[in-house]
Amino acid sequence: MISLGCAKALVDSEILLGGLKQNNVEITQNPEVAETIVVNTCGFLDIAREESVETILQAADLKKSGDIKQLVVMGCLSERYPDELAKEIPEIDRIFGSNNHRDIVSFLTGKDFSQDDPLFFRSLMTPNHYAYLKIAEGCDNGCSFCSIPIMRGLQKSRPIQGIVEEGIRFAENGVKELLIIAQDSTSYGWDLSEKKYLSDLIYALDESLPLSIEWLRIHYAHPAHLSQRIIDAIAATERVCNYLDIPIQHASDKILTSMRRGLGKVKMRERIQRLRNVNPGIALRTTLIVGYPGETEEDFNELYDFVKEMQFDRLGVFTYSEEDDTLAADLKDDVPSEVKDERKAMILDLQAEISAVINQTFIGQTLKVLVDEIGETVSVGRTEFDSPEVDQVVHIKGVVKKGEFCQVKIKDSNEFELFGSPIT
Repeated sequence: MISLGCAKALVDSEILLGGLKQNNVEITQNPEVAETIVVNTCGFLDIAREESVETILQAADLKKSGDIKQLVVMGCLSERYPDELAKEIPEIDRIFGSNNHRDIVSFLTGKDFSQDDPLFFRSLMTPNHYAYLKIAEGCDNGCSFCSIPIMRGLQKSRPIQGIVEEGIRFAENGVKELLIIAQDSTSYGWDLSEKKYLSDLIYALDESLPLSIEWLRIHYAHPAHLSQRIIDAIAATERVCNYLDIPIQHASDKILTSMRRGLGKVKMRERIQRLRNVNPGIALRTTLIVGYPGETEEDFNELYDFVKEMQFDRLGVFTYSEEDDTLAADLKDDVPSEVKDERKAMILDLQAEISAVINQTFIGQTLKVLVDEIGETVSVGRTEFDSPEVDQVVHIKGVVKKGEFCQVKIKDSNEFELFGSPIT
């Protein structure tokens, strides 16, 4: 099983793996000894599509050489371009969408599944101590640059009870951190027959989950939907990490309007300030797009100045990539690629300076750290201010246990790392 793309796609892969294991399918980490390879593709952004196609082609070579018998492709890329994939890569045996778990298991095992079968139990592809908890599928926002609604459809929120039950199952299997994800977590529950809100879900998880789940981490909060009730719920629940992933995308009102983000720079600043006022010390992660069609040097300077003003704790940058059938695809992509790359580098250099200053403030403090990896002399963990894979790490010199929390005295730092020793 090869899973590409975002955490939401990883959850799809984990559900499929659980279904296969329930049916006694043996999973191997080595593609060359497998009979079947399943590739869960990503169709968002050029670089992700290229990685998906390259991975499929590598698997196709194994089939042509007789090392594997079957090649199955699923996910966002195959959902969007099934005919093109089938034509260009004839070695593919079957193509499925993102959520055809039952159909894939039926194809691989020869066993029929009915609609009333119980939900497959997920098989984690993350370390056992943390897991992603997907609370909704799809998106209603219609941002001009984004193809997610085309691939994943409109938002479909899961009922609170089902989410809580899955969280309890994770706790029973040793998970200590749940990462709450959706395309737009802040609009969770709006589409349910009895309208709910993310704040309702936060309180339900905090009240119902076993205490062994110590961290709840919220990702992908749309700034236009960051309501006061959500801000207050984050502050009121100790298990919710003092961390929020809030992608702002840009800070020029002209670009934000063209992007259809629903919020201008002034209102965005107000939301962030309210969030920080109610949640002192909260770490904010954001993502940006540079080189969007029509982005002038003045627009970029507005973005640069806003990043400098807001002092985000964590930040990622994408260069604009045209997505078929989106509104932005009708705009003239008039920013040269070298200018996009230059603007991305400028933002990343600025963020490195900001991060270096912020990290120095932790020297001398003792922080709670979740250990992700064990080394012979130095191990790696994260604070509540850091999400796995995308954020900063703490290098721990001393004896600690993988998947456990420990107290670490911070002794040094750089732009993106902290260094310390465990307190016993």
